[in-house]
Amino acid sequence: MQSLKWVLLDLLAQCKTMTCFKQIHAKIETSGLACNDLVATNVVKFLGKSATHFDYACDFLKQLDYRVSSFPFNMLISSYGNGEKSREAVLVYRRIVRDGFVPDMFTIPAVLKCCVKFLGKGEGRQVHGVVVKMGFACDVYVENSLVHFYSVCGECGDAKKVFDEMRVRDVVSWTGLVSGHVKAGLYGEAVELFLRMDVKPNAASFVSVVVACGRMGYLNVGKGVHGLILKHSLGMDLVVGNAVVDMYVKCESLCEAKRVFDELPERDIVSWTSLISGYVQCKRPRESLDLFCEMQSLGIQPDKIILSSVLSACASLGALDYGRWVHEYIDRKGIKWDVHIGTALIDMYAKCGCINMALRTFSELPGGNVSTWNALLGGLAMHGHGDEALKKFEEMTSLSPRLEHYGCMVDLLCRAGLLDEAQKLINTMPMQPDVLILGALLSACKAKDDAELSQEILDRLLHLEWEDSGVYVLLSNIFAANKRWADATRIRRLMKKRGIQKAPGSSVIEVDGKAHEFLVGDTSHPQNEDIHEVLDILANTS
Repeated sequence: MQSLKWVLLDLLAQCKTMTCFKQIHAKIETSGLACNDLVATNVVKFLGKSATHFDYACDFLKQLDYRVSSFPFNMLISSYGNGEKSREAVLVYRRIVRDGFVPDMFTIPAVLKCCVKFLGKGEGRQVHGVVVKMGFACDVYVENSLVHFYSVCGECGDAKKVFDEMRVRDVVSWTGLVSGHVKAGLYGEAVELFLRMDVKPNAASFVSVVVACGRMGYLNVGKGVHGLILKHSLGMDLVVGNAVVDMYVKCESLCEAKRVFDELPERDIVSWTSLISGYVQCKRPRESLDLFCEMQSLGIQPDKIILSSVLSACASLGALDYGRWVHEYIDRKGIKWDVHIGTALIDMYAKCGCINMALRTFSELPGGNVSTWNALLGGLAMHGHGDEALKKFEEMTSLSPRLEHYGCMVDLLCRAGLLDEAQKLINTMPMQPDVLILGALLSACKAKDDAELSQEILDRLLHLEWEDSGVYVLLSNIFAANKRWADATRIRRLMKKRGIQKAPGSSVIEVDGKAHEFLVGDTSHPQNEDIHEVLDILANTS
C-alpha cells in the first residue's frame, strides 16, 4: 500500500489534465487512500489550480473528516484566493460549510483575504458574524484580518471599532488601521494614529504615514518620521526610501528629496519618476530635464509617466528640439500613446509655437479627456486662432467644459477686444471665475483704459485667495495710469499685507537642445561675461 501511495503521489505531481487526474482519482478511491493526509493535500493542490471544477473539488472534500485535519479545506480556499478566483473561493467556503465543515481560525483570514480582493463588503460582514458566533474574536490573527478587510474596503469606522475592541494589538494591527485610513484619503487621521502607536513600527507603517504626510503637506512631521526611519535602520529600504522622496516632493522640499534620492543605494523607476515629476510640478523644469539626462546616461528606460513629465518640462521651457526628440523616442521605442502622453505632446507643441503639429497630434490621439481639450484650446487661444478655438469649444460641450476651458475662451475674446462678450461668457459660467480668468479680463481693461471695469474686477478679486503678483501689479498700474493714486496705493499695501512680492522677469532660450533661463539682474550664468560682451557689441553696432 505504501509503494502504491508514492506512485500515486508521483502521478499527481506529473498530472496536467483533468482527464488524466480523474483516472488517478479513481485509483485513489478504490485503494482507500483518499483519506490519507498527504494524498488528500496533493489532490487539493491539483484541483486548486483551476476553479473550473470547484464542485468536483468540494465533492472530494465532502468525504474527508475536517476534525482530523482542516488543512485541505483551507488550502482549497487559499489556492483560489491566491489566484484570480477570489469570488469562487468564497463560493467554495459556502459550499463546504453547507456540507458540514466547521471553519476554524485559519479559515477566517483566508476567506477575508478573498473578500478584500473583490471588495466584497457583504460577504466580509457575514464572515465577521461567524467570527463572533464561533468565539474567534479574541484571536489577534483573525482580528487583524478583520481590520485589514474593513480598511481596504473603505469602512474605516468599522475597522476602528474592531481595533478598539482588541485586547492585544501588534504592529500588524496598527499598520492595517493606518494604511486603511491612507487608502481612504483620511491622511490627517492616519498621521494621528501613527503618532499613537505603542509598538515599534515596521517598514509598512512608515511607508503609510510618510504617504499621509506628503498628501497633507506636513513637512515637519514628515521630517520627524524620516528621523525615526533612520533610527530604525530602514533608510536604505527601497520602498521606504521612495516614499520619503515622494513625501519631500509633495511638500515642495526638493533639496531634501534630492538628498534622499542621492543616498539611496539602489533606485528603481519609481525613484526616478517621483523626483523628475516633482521638479516639473514645482516649476523647476530645467532640473527635471537634467535628471532625465542622467537617467538616460545610466541606460534606464523611462516609463510613460516620466515621458509625460519631461514633455511638460519642455513645454515650460519652450525646448522644442528636446520635445521633438522625446516624441521621436516614443515612436522609435514603439511606446503606445495614452491620454497623458498625447495631452503632454499637444501642450508641448502648442507652447513651443507649433500649433499645426499640436492639431495634428490631437487628431491622431485615439481618445482624449478634458485635459486634452484644455491643452488644445489653450494653444489655439495663445496663437490667436479664435475661429478654430470656438469650433473646438463647441465640439467639446458634451464633455462638460471645465474652468480652464472657459478661461481659454475668455482669453480669446479679450485678445480680440470683445470685452462685453467676455463678460457675458463669465456671467453664464456654471462656476465662479478664478484669478486667471479675471486676470485676462483685467489685461484687456488695461489695453482699453477701462478703469471702471477694473474696479469691478478688483472687488471680485478681493474675495479670492491668490498669490499671483502679476494681477496685483497689473491692477496697480491701471489705477496709476488713470491717476487713481489711492487705489494704486491700496493694491500695493494689500500685496505687502499678504506677503506677496513681484516675481522677477525671466526669459528662456534654447541652444543646442539645452534651455537657459535668465532672470532680471541675475549674473549667475556660467557664461555671463561672454554674454554681456556680445550684448555690448550688438549695442554699439546699432
